[in-house]
Amino acid sequence: MKDGEKVAKLRQLKGIKQESLAFDLSISQSELSRLENLDVIEKEILSQIADALGVSQEFLEKFDLDSALYNISNKIENSTISENSNGISQIFNPLDKVVELYERLLQSEREKIEILKNK
Repeated sequence: MKDGEKVAKLRQLKGIKQESLAFDLSISQSELSRLENLDVIEKEILSQIADALGVSQEFLEKFDLDSALYNISNKIENSTISENSNGISQIFNPLDKVVELYERLLQSEREKIEILKNK
């Protein structure tokens, strides 16, 4: 997968708009769009993008959407079932944790926007 594609897919999975990420990087939305179309992004820029997305540069470099989706799908099929002290079965679905993380990230971005609006 091309560096630009990795940036775009991870940005989309995190629910971040181009405009927001571009703002965090102090570049224009059109410049971010250009970066997302590149085969190879310079290491320094890729590092800045990874920081803005809240991941390590290594994670971004090795990011593979197909593997991520496969792992999520596989974990859903193998969800853990446990029984609490009341004898009630509970199903722990890893996708619920992904959704919870996504919602926390989205709330964090909303809070950042509010802080910036109030400056």
